[in-house]
Amino acid sequence: MIRFLKISGTVIFVLLIAVIILITFDFGYIFRGMQATYFQGEKTAFIDDYPHFDNRLIEAGTEVDTWPEHSNYNTATTTGDLAELNEELETAAFLIIKNDSIWFEEYYQEYGPNSKTNSFSMAKSIVSAMLGKAIKDGHITSLEQPVSDFFPQFKEELKVGDLASMASGLNWNENYYNPFGMTARAYFDENIRELVLRLQVTETPGESFKYLSGNTILLGMVIEKATGENLSEYLSKSFWKPLGMQEDALWQLDSEESGMEKAYCCIASNARDFARFGKLYKNKGKCNGKQILDSEFVARSTEPRFEDSPQYGYGFWLSDYKEKDIFYMRGICGQYVIVIPKDDLIIVRLGENLIKKDEDEEHAPDFYKYIDETYKMLNDAANN
Repeated sequence: MIRFLKISGTVIFVLLIAVIILITFDFGYIFRGMQATYFQGEKTAFIDDYPHFDNRLIEAGTEVDTWPEHSNYNTATTTGDLAELNEELETAAFLIIKNDSIWFEEYYQEYGPNSKTNSFSMAKSIVSAMLGKAIKDGHITSLEQPVSDFFPQFKEELKVGDLASMASGLNWNENYYNPFGMTARAYFDENIRELVLRLQVTETPGESFKYLSGNTILLGMVIEKATGENLSEYLSKSFWKPLGMQEDALWQLDSEESGMEKAYCCIASNARDFARFGKLYKNKGKCNGKQILDSEFVARSTEPRFEDSPQYGYGFWLSDYKEKDIFYMRGICGQYVIVIPKDDLIIVRLGENLIKKDEDEEHAPDFYKYIDETYKMLNDAANN
């Protein structure tokens, strides 16, 4: 017993020193991160983590634009490979939307049509849409407006479009697995504005693609300043209500005191509502006869900005898989809204894991698998 107390005392002393060091060197956010992950039995951020953070409400309107069910709704059978993949990767929701009607819909692990899960980086596509709306509303002049008009500390060469297209040249270190890195700090810190305003432009903006979450945080700050509204209010007014979303959503904040949405991630919503952004862009920015976004902005968003980086436009990932023009929203745990306009097709997948891609790959292996299995299901249904 005496020896146990001595060991415990040593351990407590070491922990105390560790706490003092972390706080002294401004890494106190790590404790917040441990509380939101390890203390919940998770190793890292997870799809149901939003209750462990401050959130701001994204209000839906009183008029819900319910998704129609296809005439063959849920008559198709999941392929064996898709069923195996959904089990292996712990899928929460899988939807196939054909001709703007839900053709197939399945939920797993006690999730359902109204279940909220974390968007992760699919929020980047939504923030890009908000940029387009801010331009349409006259709050921002164009994609070429300098960021310095809103934050003078940045070089005039840096344009708002550079942020949306991941071509800023900012010295953000995009590392998801380093607890001392910028991305982890942005997820758990209590003042992300302060973090982003310390960044510097160290490479020429507008010349090449480099995926950085800091770009979208700064873009969110620009939209916030340009519109005079917080991001959740502007998102609600610009999209959540006009698109007839079925449920209110939540957007994680850095803290209630700071009140900044984590613009690069972390909108908690459901599969049907996320799908509406895919439908909006597939229909060239139009919803129920109303032009929500400028069609030219939508076209630019879903085409490559740089010839040597054909995988990205303005806020959307791009692919020519199966010789089809595909654009999609993507989150780190395999969140997808995949749009294939040629076939009037939208595929939505939400869940806990994905198949990690190699460094030289632009798209994760499961991205291709979800497309392959969807076409198998469609072809099988057509032949029966």
